[in-house]
Amino acid sequence: MASSASRFGHARWSEVAVLAGPALLLFTGFVLLPFVMAVVFSFTNVKLLQTDRIEWTGLDNYTRMFALKAVEAPPAASMAGQPLPASRQWRALKRAAPADFEGYQYLSDLSLGGRHYLVGARDPQFLRSIANTFLFALLVVPLQTALAFAMALWVNQAFRGRVLLRTVFFSPVVTSMVVVAAIWGLILHTEAGLANQVLREIFGADAPQPDWLGDPHLAMLSIAIMSAWQGAGFQMLIFLSGLQGISIEQYEAADVMGASRWQKFIYITLPGLKRTLVFVGLSTTIMAFGLFTQVDVLTGGGPMDATSTLIFHSMRVGFREQDIAYGSAMTLFFFLFVLLLSLGQKRLMERLGR
Repeated sequence: MASSASRFGHARWSEVAVLAGPALLLFTGFVLLPFVMAVVFSFTNVKLLQTDRIEWTGLDNYTRMFALKAVEAPPAASMAGQPLPASRQWRALKRAAPADFEGYQYLSDLSLGGRHYLVGARDPQFLRSIANTFLFALLVVPLQTALAFAMALWVNQAFRGRVLLRTVFFSPVVTSMVVVAAIWGLILHTEAGLANQVLREIFGADAPQPDWLGDPHLAMLSIAIMSAWQGAGFQMLIFLSGLQGISIEQYEAADVMGASRWQKFIYITLPGLKRTLVFVGLSTTIMAFGLFTQVDVLTGGGPMDATSTLIFHSMRVGFREQDIAYGSAMTLFFFLFVLLLSLGQKRLMERLGR
């Protein structure tokens, strides 16, 4: 009896400890312990190099993330015949009543019910970073999914060289993102970059020369295109696996019935890839919310915070500004958000599988 109680399946407890112990030790030291520390730090005011002056602050770091203040805009003042910008109006109100606006910075302005309001936040960069993160996901998820799907359909055909083509399509995935971002930084350079040189060759010397990474309206789109190019090879393999899992008999029966290529795509390929499409879309979305390296290498969050994302802002606050407590609160918020998104993915996959 004692011998059987000391066994774990077909292995003894000592054998399990020897085999699993190193992995569990690494997991505890590099995943579990840092996570617990981040949770604890998020309720304090700890600084990176001032750990001797720690105070318990409760939910202050969490309220700081979402704290907003809206005030009705004063009568429009003007300067040189032009109305003052909303940010200037906010600063004028703050100078007039500093106690009422302490800790708040200008975020945006809006009109509601015929009235104009100025909106401030305790951390406007955090809210802009959330908006930028969602914008990046909206740009990169359909682009990367469509590109990966097209590549999978192509390399799933029977032709010579398809194995080489699969390797070429997948090679950016195994290339360091830092290297990829640095190369694309050279390609998108305003004056000497390949992209603008191609535009000059096609449209002549008067061709538009966009500032791909310096224009707030183009920077996030440029990063999304680069990210979709770099990551599409991984989703291509998932789609390829799904395509090869569709029974060939269905296509043969469709040929006998005289179905066109488009009809086979609509009524056989897409239904057969239903769960694969959902998985790729949701997994790509989760990865998109973790955008950091591309922003850190290419734009540093600029221009004008147009590419600052949730992870980038939390890293900037936690390590560059040394506010570990507030950075931990933001990363914990990100963890909970991704957890809820993953649970939604699981429920959707279960519903599709019924």
